[in-house]
Amino acid sequence: MAHHSNEPQVTVLPPDRAKIMHLWKVAGILLAVTVAEFAVAFLVPHEFHTTRVAIFVAMTIVKAAYIVGEFMHLKHEVKVLIWSILIPMVFVVWMLVAFVYEGMKLSDIRFF
Repeated sequence: MAHHSNEPQVTVLPPDRAKIMHLWKVAGILLAVTVAEFAVAFLVPHEFHTTRVAIFVAMTIVKAAYIVGEFMHLKHEVKVLIWSILIPMVFVVWMLVAFVYEGMKLSDIRFF
């Protein structure tokens, strides 16, 4: 009786240098944006609070868009799919700004 192995054979491929270099490039860009966010958060004086928050939020949105484009492969999709994601995001951001504005106005009203 012969001994037959049912284990699959594993083939190890050499690493793809181009993909590895692309991943390091993406990591470097994300690191640079994160360092810039930390610099804005900790080095900009408190007197410029509104400007600091606006810059910080804008950089966070840029980083999120880059992550979505690279790791969720959105930048390789057709333009209709990209617009079907971006247009609702504009309305969500508009809604959040409106809520914050209305909330700030409500805090100015004295109830007592």
